[in-house]
Amino acid sequence: MPFFNKSAVKVIASGLCTLALAGTAQAQQAKSLDELLSQLEQGKIAQSKQNQQREAEFLAKRAEQDAMLKQVNNERIEQVTLSTTLERNYQENEVKLANQAEALNKRMGELKELFGVLQQVAGDTKSKFQNSVISAQIPGREAFLDDLAQSMGSTSKLASIEDIEKLWFELQREMTESAKVAKFQRQVVKADGESVNTEVIRVGNFNLISNGSYLEYINATGSVAELQRQPSSRYLATASALESANNEQVAFALDPTGGSILSLLVQAPNNQERIEQGGTVGYIILAIGAIGLLIALERFVSLFLIGRKVNRQLKNDQATNDNPLGRVMLVKEQNPSADVDTLELKLSESILREQPKLSSKLTMIKIISVVAPLIGLLGTVTGMINTFQAITLFGTGDPKLMAGGISQALVTTVLGLVVAIPMVFLFTMLNTRSRNIISILQQQSAGIIAERSEKGA
Repeated sequence: MPFFNKSAVKVIASGLCTLALAGTAQAQQAKSLDELLSQLEQGKIAQSKQNQQREAEFLAKRAEQDAMLKQVNNERIEQVTLSTTLERNYQENEVKLANQAEALNKRMGELKELFGVLQQVAGDTKSKFQNSVISAQIPGREAFLDDLAQSMGSTSKLASIEDIEKLWFELQREMTESAKVAKFQRQVVKADGESVNTEVIRVGNFNLISNGSYLEYINATGSVAELQRQPSSRYLATASALESANNEQVAFALDPTGGSILSLLVQAPNNQERIEQGGTVGYIILAIGAIGLLIALERFVSLFLIGRKVNRQLKNDQATNDNPLGRVMLVKEQNPSADVDTLELKLSESILREQPKLSSKLTMIKIISVVAPLIGLLGTVTGMINTFQAITLFGTGDPKLMAGGISQALVTTVLGLVVAIPMVFLFTMLNTRSRNIISILQQQSAGIIAERSEKGA
């Protein structure tokens, strides 16, 4: 059974249908069989001429396609030849490059190690310049070092004599400037965020100060800013002294680490912040201490005045009623005929009457000296409980959490001791003054009784 292509069958069927339709149209126009036969014959002749024309066009195009194919094949042969030539040249260049690199390594010798050290020095110097406060006065130095380190990282470029000299110059300038105290104008960001153009003093490569405050150099933004928290007043006093100095030597608190110690120093809480860490318990302790201090001050003034009057009465034989000794001596004058025993009882009564005035409020000072550390201990225990509760919730992963809580807890104990220790000294001193006055009264009372006893004998 012969094989027919489906596309060919479709074309033949379409042609037959076309001929049939054409024949039908002509048959409809023909009036006789002879006329129809003539028409069919003429149609075959016309179709034969059309087919011959198509064959001629196909043959002409076939020759054109063969010429194009030949041209493409020639171009392909040329490209293959060029590819082979380029590949051979590439391999030859690889060999030449390897030979040249080997020759370069042999010629460089120890210079290669020198350039390696130079690259390392450039990288280290760049890091140092980024953190140096001298860059606040001389900006842009690290850009050259960065370019030098990156360019030397490639084997295609080596450092020139000019590059080496410039690196030496930057190192020498850093050393020279680190020994100077320089003044220059610079934009400074204040603690409140305001940017002002002011005079800045650079102390070597250690610190920057302006208007009595310490500054910091921020390499990321290339700006100079005032520290949000300043160190204690004794350090700020040295900064003010340096600013007001006129070519004379002054003491100055500098940071040899270039800012690390200063940043830790300003984080330490001041006295006010430590008191605030004590919380409510701390304020209660301070309030009790203030009350005790006022009582002690009042007692000190009172006993001082009473002591002066008693001493003045000791030098005067005439008894007065404005001091305890005078009032005791008046008992003798008020009882001139009393016997010795009665007079002794009267004098003892008078001395007992004076004792509460002399020792008044001293017991309160003693109580404060005892209660203050107990309240501080209460605050410490409460703070430790809060610390352990925080550890239970957040764990022990952050030592600062525990250290901060314990530090706050111990502040109340410190405050309690700060109040209690002076109160003990004040109580001892005031109690001693009071006892001395009472001892004088007892001595004088004994003298009066002895004098009356001698008269009676």
